[in-house]
Amino acid sequence: MKIENKNILVTGANRGIGAAIVRELLKHKVGKVYTAARNVKNLPDFGDKRVVPLAIDITDSRQVADAAKQAKDVNVLINNAGRIAFASIIDGQSDQIAADMNTNYSGTLGMMQAFAPVLQKNGQGVIANVVSIVGLAPMAMIGGYSASKAALHSATQAARIELASRNIHVIGIYPGPIDTEMASDFPIAKTSPAVTAQAIVAGIIEGKDYIFPDPMSEQVGTLWEHDPKALEKQFAAPPAEAA
Repeated sequence: MKIENKNILVTGANRGIGAAIVRELLKHKVGKVYTAARNVKNLPDFGDKRVVPLAIDITDSRQVADAAKQAKDVNVLINNAGRIAFASIIDGQSDQIAADMNTNYSGTLGMMQAFAPVLQKNGQGVIANVVSIVGLAPMAMIGGYSASKAALHSATQAARIELASRNIHVIGIYPGPIDTEMASDFPIAKTSPAVTAQAIVAGIIEGKDYIFPDPMSEQVGTLWEHDPKALEKQFAAPPAEAA
């Protein structure tokens, strides 16, 4: 995938991985970069005229539909927006589990459905969904979040099959722990958003189906590919034992 002169939309661009992806994209000769967030006032000043702020709450179907009309020249959609609740499947609050599913799965699905016709009309296109390593195997303390990302993982695979005939490549991105506000409560080594974004953009350009953009996710990806059950057991083990 050549991204030169391509117009790219990044959701959740106000911070963390999303903002880092925008900065990485701007190092390339891309066209417009639509930076999407619930509140555009929270977006950083990226200092580049190619940046076009766009207000999108991905859980609001009307806003998503409006965004598809405004950004009708998009060639690449990077679905990064998400949320996390520290809620187990059994003991967690059901509203928190539902909120994770509504944003991470249903919201991202809505973006794919709204922008697939846009990408098809504009020729060769890409949809890249930021999933998570816990979309491949769950961690109990974030069981609700894990379930939402597992649903997104499955939807990403299904969309890859369905959209191939429309000349749209669908990519899954599976970060491990990244040094963002969302992951601040995880007391483990984390990769910087900038390094992660560099790997993500490189993977999109290379046309990968699966992008594992940090050292931990690379290890997880290899284990998942060869022995998914072993990965499940690894994530189920107590931290000391898993290490």
